[in-house]
Amino acid sequence: MIRPLIALFAALLVIPSAQAEEILAGGRTRTFTLYRPANLSRTAAAPLVVVLHGGFGTGAQAEKSYGWDEQADAKGFVVVYPDGVRRSWNAGGGCCGTGARDAVDDVGFLTSLIGQVSRQENIDPRRIYLTGISNGAAMSYRYACDGTVGIAAIASISGTMPGGCTKPRPTSVLEIHGLQDRNIPFAGGEGTKGITKIDWPSVQSSLDSFRRSQDCKPGAPQVQATVTTATDRCAKGREVQLITIADAGHQWPGATANRTLARLLLDLDPPSTALHATATAWDFFASHSMP
Repeated sequence: MIRPLIALFAALLVIPSAQAEEILAGGRTRTFTLYRPANLSRTAAAPLVVVLHGGFGTGAQAEKSYGWDEQADAKGFVVVYPDGVRRSWNAGGGCCGTGARDAVDDVGFLTSLIGQVSRQENIDPRRIYLTGISNGAAMSYRYACDGTVGIAAIASISGTMPGGCTKPRPTSVLEIHGLQDRNIPFAGGEGTKGITKIDWPSVQSSLDSFRRSQDCKPGAPQVQATVTTATDRCAKGREVQLITIADAGHQWPGATANRTLARLLLDLDPPSTALHATATAWDFFASHSMP
């Protein structure tokens, strides 16, 4: 019964968008869509944000749901929305789906994608950023550990780092996580919702890998209603920041609400209105660049 429901849910996520572009990576033809604001100068090098969809999602769905095109228009940067193999990313530690089962080289794919987009679009190599939700968030952590392109910062929404990382590359990290998340629990362990049954590491243990490797010093938490922000200041101006939302589940705060049928089929949590994760992530990105 689960497979037909998954197929139906996947069909619901097919959202019309710009024509997908193709790139050959790891012996596979991979697809992505790219957004460049019409008024963005091609003379000056622009920042690049890579947005990684969650499990069962697509690049087109992420573009539709999370508001990155509008943020790019307002702030002036390029956005790329890659597609995982069969709607999944091989984020390590058994996560997730076809990407993990088939050992898809998604690290290599993202490296090739960033290279191609950088050549086409005059991208500033000091201002390349990754963000994603759930499986896509886990993939952003994995690339920050294993990727060969320098990433100035990542923003994980409702994710952790399932594969672990003993020597992460120097980068700033933002994690936004609902304390009521039952898919990827804040404290770690197997979630009670969703179909990915792996032993997730805790949010704090995932962030500790970056804290330890970058000589980070904790700051005093700031509390505003249900939102708590804790920022560690690290070497060379980098930061590790954790934002928790007390009453939020597994979702992208400020996102477009999920379609009713899709929400019911997979018991999806509604997006929190406590903050706008996309604007928050961009503000974090804009304050960090590679040395």
